[in-house]
Amino acid sequence: MVWKIELNNRQETILQIVKDNGPITGEHIAEKLNLTRATLRPDLAILTMAGYLDARPRVGYFYTGKSSTQLLTDSLKKIVVKDYQSMPVVVNENISVYDAIVTVFLEDVGTLFVVDDKLLLVGVLSRKDLLRASIGKQELSSLPVNIIMTRMPNITVCKKDDLLIDVAKKLIEKQIDSVPVVKESSEGNGFEVIGRITKTNITKAFVSLADENLY
Repeated sequence: MVWKIELNNRQETILQIVKDNGPITGEHIAEKLNLTRATLRPDLAILTMAGYLDARPRVGYFYTGKSSTQLLTDSLKKIVVKDYQSMPVVVNENISVYDAIVTVFLEDVGTLFVVDDKLLLVGVLSRKDLLRASIGKQELSSLPVNIIMTRMPNITVCKKDDLLIDVAKKLIEKQIDSVPVVKESSEGNGFEVIGRITKTNITKAFVSLADENLY
């Protein structure tokens, strides 16, 4: 992953030299700055890792022409779900709404994923679903969650190799807090829940980009 970094004066000068003269070797850059190749090596490494420059053997360095926005976009498109997914909280479709509410508070989550006896995803329970059921006059301890949950195929899911930015778009478009990470069952008759992506996971990904240390 890469992120826009603050360049020092020498690194800015190197960029300009490469823009004006590229492709250009490290030795020729050093000559223009009256410095040794060894002195410039850390700066060239930083500029290359950050995506501002590229290098080819026996050719030299050249400017990629990418803006900081393009570099950020490239970084985001390298992050996949499996890099940031967390453990899902799963309940059976036959538990009561009361037990589901207790689970939400004990696990401190906003969404429960509901599975059948074969551990296949059959539904999703949000806090809104549980609140809506609580407002009614029904007996929560005898009301099964499969009565109030959102059912397949009306559930937004993702796979572990999906781009995290695409899942973030789904969270926004669907106005939901969490998406289950699934894989197809061995029998091909449904999905197994192997993780979850939440707004918190998305936030952690952005923070990690900002904290990325290229040195």
